[in-house]
Amino acid sequence: MNPFLSKSQFIRGLQCHKSLWLYKNRPDLRTEPSISLQAIFDEGKEVGKLAHQLFPGGEEIFFHEGTLKEKINHTKKLIESGANTLYEATFSDDNIMAIADILHKGQEGWELYEVKSSTSIKDIHLYDLAIQCRVLTGAGLRLSKACLVHINSDYVRQGSIDANELFRIVDLTDNVAANRDAVEHELVRQREMLASNLHTLIDIGPHCHDPYECDFIPHCWAHIPEKSIFSLRGRGIDKFAYYKLGIINFEDIDLSGLNAHQRMQVEAHLYDREYLDKEGIKVFLASLHYPLWFLDFETLYNEPIPPFDNTSPYCRIPFQYSIHALQAEGSEPEHHEFLAPAGQDGREELARNLVTLIPENACIITYNMQFEKGIIKDLAALFPELSEKLTTIHNNIVDLMEPFKNRLYYTKALKGSYSLKYVLPALVPELSYSGMAVANGEDAVLTYKKLSHMEYKEEREKVIKDLLEYCKLDTLAMVRLLEKLRALSA
Repeated sequence: MNPFLSKSQFIRGLQCHKSLWLYKNRPDLRTEPSISLQAIFDEGKEVGKLAHQLFPGGEEIFFHEGTLKEKINHTKKLIESGANTLYEATFSDDNIMAIADILHKGQEGWELYEVKSSTSIKDIHLYDLAIQCRVLTGAGLRLSKACLVHINSDYVRQGSIDANELFRIVDLTDNVAANRDAVEHELVRQREMLASNLHTLIDIGPHCHDPYECDFIPHCWAHIPEKSIFSLRGRGIDKFAYYKLGIINFEDIDLSGLNAHQRMQVEAHLYDREYLDKEGIKVFLASLHYPLWFLDFETLYNEPIPPFDNTSPYCRIPFQYSIHALQAEGSEPEHHEFLAPAGQDGREELARNLVTLIPENACIITYNMQFEKGIIKDLAALFPELSEKLTTIHNNIVDLMEPFKNRLYYTKALKGSYSLKYVLPALVPELSYSGMAVANGEDAVLTYKKLSHMEYKEEREKVIKDLLEYCKLDTLAMVRLLEKLRALSA
């Protein structure tokens, strides 16, 4: 008998046969999904549930209830009893299992609807639909249509979610039919591989990350040292081409093939060099003026279902800011902060606070200013009465990242990056996010989203304190980094 395959296993094998073999034979080597990745999976389930509203009144086969055989039999009985819409209908054919997100009986036969949280059609989606069609038709179902349901990025929420506006339905029946032979060929290859040891011949490559980040990367990449061709930052080189030639370690790399920043990264590591452009730093410092206002936002950004009015899928929704202000040289920093009540749209209050607090002549310092500028621009569009003052704030922003992005200062501790994650411990080791309950932006978002579900006041108060402390450290870090830049330029 052919080895059992589920739809998700087939898609895994389509990306990498070795990943499929390991999944089937060495699941202990898998990396557990991170908290943030699990949150994405959970959001996907919510999207799938919401899509049921496109075809209301259907019967659902619950994934965790009953064995596979029982779910298949339940699906069959519902179809035989005259059900017109099924959610999570389960089928098996040729020892391949597929669960259909939505199955609806139209005038010309059954219609398959695969729901995705993405905002566009990807090549992998065609194979996703094609393997499902292969199983459903093999199980005796007459399919007339195969469609992808994906998020409409242009949707703007007003009131309750309108599923018919949030989703776009794309008929891919012809595309799926065109992929039929490719699916059959791939099934044969996967089955042959699972019956052999051919997976051992598969090396690492771009497929490890495309179209999905593989959960066996730590195992398959265990032979790659911490400092390798893959550690190089920037574009312009084919890292896997180097790897195939056996060029892996920094010591093996021909520096003539690298750009200036990449050469700096390798040389700093090999020879423990420090690079300092005092004059460049002085030019940057001369562009600043008092009063200095250091600004940082935290935002919701990975929301396929818009949570508030006037929000769209995956838009950035600021819920928190921290500000440190220096009124004059030598003055102590003043701190201001804001955190929106959990589950509420705090954008208007946040925007009004900003235009009230920040003087028009302020020099506003951020780290990676495109992020903060984007938030300010969105707020200005959303609240026209605040637009003029918000635009002034937008235009007064300076990017503290620039000296590090332009390598005016560089050491091996930066690891080729100019991210605050590396810059801060390299220049201000006394400030650290280590050990904090909220230690990065992803933590902040996930923690904030939990707030509205917390029952106990003490628990909520602690979480609020953790969020405020994290964001406060972000802007204090910028104050200290500016001090370090001044010391370096002296």
